[in-house]
Amino acid sequence: MDTERRTPAFSRTEMTELVLPGDSNQLGNILGGRMMHWIDLAAAIAAGRHAGRVAVTASMDSLEFLHPVKVGQVVRLVAQVNWVGHTSMEIGVDVFREDLNLGDVKKTSTAYLTFVALDEEGKPVPVPPLICETEEEQARFHEAEERRKERLKHRHHRD
Repeated sequence: MDTERRTPAFSRTEMTELVLPGDSNQLGNILGGRMMHWIDLAAAIAAGRHAGRVAVTASMDSLEFLHPVKVGQVVRLVAQVNWVGHTSMEIGVDVFREDLNLGDVKKTSTAYLTFVALDEEGKPVPVPPLICETEEEQARFHEAEERRKERLKHRHHRD
């Protein structure tokens, strides 16, 4: 494993998708499952880049759709590592929709996903530490630590 420390910029991932009729429901809005799929892909790429190996989804926090996304609009997903533990990482994904005809861009969602890096046999392995260089990156790291505490608290209540 490469134990070199990495910044959020190292693994930052941006994806752009065009919403087509096959991506939509009867009202012409994007299917929630399609958006979740794109979010998961963007996060998986960022996690894999950071870890330098395959990383798999362990969880996704709640997801709200703030604005509808229509057929013909463009979706831009920006994923970056917010926090790193021993074998797990929190990836934040911000989702924007753009209407090319109007030049209108709106943030539609933010999602937080936890990924775990795996070796060739599917066992969790350590990931490189995260270097937060900016105040925003440090704030995202601390906010992610608080979300992790909440996740762990909820997981213990389910057990």
